[in-house]
Amino acid sequence: MVKLTFRIWLLIIVVLLSLVSIFSIPPMIFEKGVNVQSVTDNSTVFNQGLRAGTRIISINGNQVNNLQDYNTYMNEFVKLADSSLTKEAKLTITTKTNEVIGLFSSNVIGDITVKGISPTKIKTGLDLQGGARALVSADLPAGEKLTESQLNDLISVSEERLNVYGLSDVRFFKVTTSDGNNLMGVEIAGSSPKDLENLIAQQGKFEAKIGNDTVFTGDNKDITHVGKTGQDAMISECQTVAVGDERCTFRFTIFISEAAAERHANITKDLKVIDGYLEKKIAFYIDGEKTSELNIGADLKGSVSTSFQITGPGQGTTRQEAITNAQAEMKKLQAILSTGSLPFKLKIEKLDNLSPNLGDQFTQHIILGGLLAVVAVSVIVFIRYRKIKASLALVAISMSEVVIILGIAALIKWNLDLPSIAGIIATIGTGIDSQLIILDESRHNKDDSIKQRIKKALFIIGAAFATSFVSLVPLTGMLGFMGIAAASAGMLKGFAVTTIIGITAGILITRPAFADITRQMEEI
Repeated sequence: MVKLTFRIWLLIIVVLLSLVSIFSIPPMIFEKGVNVQSVTDNSTVFNQGLRAGTRIISINGNQVNNLQDYNTYMNEFVKLADSSLTKEAKLTITTKTNEVIGLFSSNVIGDITVKGISPTKIKTGLDLQGGARALVSADLPAGEKLTESQLNDLISVSEERLNVYGLSDVRFFKVTTSDGNNLMGVEIAGSSPKDLENLIAQQGKFEAKIGNDTVFTGDNKDITHVGKTGQDAMISECQTVAVGDERCTFRFTIFISEAAAERHANITKDLKVIDGYLEKKIAFYIDGEKTSELNIGADLKGSVSTSFQITGPGQGTTRQEAITNAQAEMKKLQAILSTGSLPFKLKIEKLDNLSPNLGDQFTQHIILGGLLAVVAVSVIVFIRYRKIKASLALVAISMSEVVIILGIAALIKWNLDLPSIAGIIATIGTGIDSQLIILDESRHNKDDSIKQRIKKALFIIGAAFATSFVSLVPLTGMLGFMGIAAASAGMLKGFAVTTIIGITAGILITRPAFADITRQMEEI
């Protein structure tokens, strides 16, 4: 019987916490329904109250347990609508928060994008869960083509803008058509074509005007800092306008250059003061459309002010929806002001859904292959050491390392793609190597005590960890601020991150626990 030491207890606790991180409490595997990924703006079903992020639990009274049920019942509705004289039929969509009831045409099925409920909180990459892809061109005068240099600039600004949104597993690439036109390609995991279109369609030319005079624009020369946290960025107030009409206001602070502040002073110095405010307001425009305007306090007349507050609304049928929309609008403006406008007006040439290249079946095969590999090694260990306990301990520790990696990935919301899975497999291999070192060292050099032999084994493992860690860090992009990066870091980032998580968990948690188990087996 193995005594539960501190190191073994630590392993058990971390594994349990990892399982909670993966499956949640209560376990997600028991949840029913489908999640609404997107709803076409201003469509009939949108105006009836169906929103992205809600969960559909029944259609026309039929319980929806999974994606297959949703497709079955929606196809039944489509047949019913197409067969009616009015080409419409009653559709009742019940979600966890509300019920949408109305007469709809069969086109409603194209206005709603849904996805099944994942049994875990693990996020997967583009090759496993699919997403959306867009091919984008620059709207240039007739006869002009986007040069290689201009395309690089466009990709650089677009990538920086999407990074502000905190998106992961975004891939940019270059496409050259048969007639020599250069296009920018964008792929985002887990995104719908509509979401992708909203993210990249706007050029984002920002202007702040008082009357017809421009105070500052959204380029790096005028904007020096954009507030994004704490008191510099928040939802300031919410109110109920009417039943089913909630509105919230966001505000965030921006800081402008001295030159822009002096322009503000020159424009406002001759304005009249009416009831404590200047006679003209400051208005904010994106791509030529006014988004909001604010009164200018009398104390700012002729003032060289380097900070301004940007405000705007968010509207929804519920308070939470209004808050969510206000946060999304604020993030969009922050992204535009942080990165400046795109160098060209964009034109989306093609917009597609991307099916998973690998899919669930591939993932299951990878998991099965990993399990079989561990079992095969455990059999070899049993043949070599003639100890069933050592083989079982090796399997248990290897599986615990996988659980810990997946738990941490779920916690930090890391997108697991094919390179990430390769990193997990590599971690299993290095973990088994380390455990074999511990087993071998514990059985040799009998002149030393078991504690000294285990200590020597852990020293060897620690040195190997340090070498691996140092070699993998550049691939994660963590040293980019020092100008240190590998050319293939983009492709291998997932591999590096999961491997680092695995070997770090190994050196701190699983290897010491296995060492305690081995020591007790040798002392028996």
